[in-house]
Amino acid sequence: MSNDEFPEVTTAVGTVRGRREDGLAVFRGIPYAQPPVGEARFVAPRPVNRWDGAREAFAFGPPPPQEPFGPAPALADGPPPGDDWLTVNVWTPDADPAARRPVMVWIYGGAYKFGSADDPAYDGNRLARDGGLVVVTLNYRVGIEGFLQIEGAPANRGLLDQVAALEWVRDNITAFGGDPDQVTAFGESAGAGSIAALMSMPRARGLFRRAIAQSVPGTFFSNELAADIAESVAGELGLRPTVADLSAVEPRKLPEAGAALTAKMREYVHRWGPVALTPTPFSPVVDGDVLPTTPWEALANGTARNVELIAGHNRDEYRLFLLLGGLLGRVDEGLASMALGLFGPTPDAERSYRAAFPDASAEYLFELVQSDWLFRMPSLHLAEAQTAGGGQAHLYELTWPAPADGGALGACHGLDVPLAFGVPGGLGGMLIGPELSPETEALSAHVRAAWTAFARTGDPGWSPYDTGRRLVHLLDTEPTTAAYPEEASRRLWEQHTFSALPLVTP
Repeated sequence: MSNDEFPEVTTAVGTVRGRREDGLAVFRGIPYAQPPVGEARFVAPRPVNRWDGAREAFAFGPPPPQEPFGPAPALADGPPPGDDWLTVNVWTPDADPAARRPVMVWIYGGAYKFGSADDPAYDGNRLARDGGLVVVTLNYRVGIEGFLQIEGAPANRGLLDQVAALEWVRDNITAFGGDPDQVTAFGESAGAGSIAALMSMPRARGLFRRAIAQSVPGTFFSNELAADIAESVAGELGLRPTVADLSAVEPRKLPEAGAALTAKMREYVHRWGPVALTPTPFSPVVDGDVLPTTPWEALANGTARNVELIAGHNRDEYRLFLLLGGLLGRVDEGLASMALGLFGPTPDAERSYRAAFPDASAEYLFELVQSDWLFRMPSLHLAEAQTAGGGQAHLYELTWPAPADGGALGACHGLDVPLAFGVPGGLGGMLIGPELSPETEALSAHVRAAWTAFARTGDPGWSPYDTGRRLVHLLDTEPTTAAYPEEASRRLWEQHTFSALPLVTP
């Protein structure tokens, strides 16, 4: 084997052998923590044992156990075998320790219950190649393994996995040609919520210099809500939410309990409030230890003032969930009233929304209030909190409509991912088609240039957000910078505080 074709890098615990692909050195499936099984089940990630010789890093590690997204794949052999769920993957122009290139670390979304770095949507090739930087993707525990509040286990194990992966980057990325002092963490949806949490966590301090949070979810659980949800999830198996009980269930069988609860979550509206109408019973828990406070409180207090931030959202976030839930064209006034009452920021939210949007249809109001509650206002408020805490934030909104279904989905949730990576894989492929059209390619090139410029310099190419001018970068066929366009929603939510979601009725 020639070292040009199969480059080798020595990490802190052993040597890995990658492959040259499209002018990059690519390493897949490098463990950053021990497999979280057996005695390590439901514990914080543990350091990897040293190995001898060169370990092949050609294939992605197996995804963490999770319920299937949509219909189960028709694969006779299932997911890759093994328990090495906690792995990283690296794309680098040159594994030269002297290169000291900026590093971008991707944290995937998936409602805190799906996701894996082997998703073709997260191929780091174009981002690394076009930006001349190092791209890292990682797996972290999701669902019950990563986020259920389990007695006898640390909270937020999925977040602790992400911290361990960022520590791996700090300790090893120089050997891959990266600069550990120039790390940008970026992610979308649950990945953006994770980044907001990491910015707030003492354990993650100093592990990244910049952050890009794409569509930040506003769902962070109180201890009481998390404990009640855990009782219901474990109850689906006739068990208690304890390490002893749940450790007896094989990891790849456990997600069935989460799926069973998800199917009937709306029955718990009286106890869990609006969370019961979301697609997931999992979110980070404000436990007072791993996550001391909500991100909005932490950032407003200046916790992350030294971390430069891009935050943003898509204009029509919730339309994707209308499609997935079979509700497009089927929302009536009753459903709209229910959503406005449950998700709105004030007791009179229905009246306020109808007054602010007098010509809106029932479907638009239903979609709008959930877009605002779940992603748009949390993202805006995160930028405002960062600014209030003495830090710098740049804000964007994606207004370009997805080409799928003749544009009917608008600028829906998830559309920013293929634009950031420049590849039409996974969910993004469903939204933009199997190939990038010239128009899509142009916008994707703009997004990738902004993201990589930010990773390199802290400046994505538009002015920072402030509460005077409220400038936001609009990502469309012709990108522009203008005053924040969702002013009506902003005013409705101006006095709202995104706090840890409570247990409604104990």
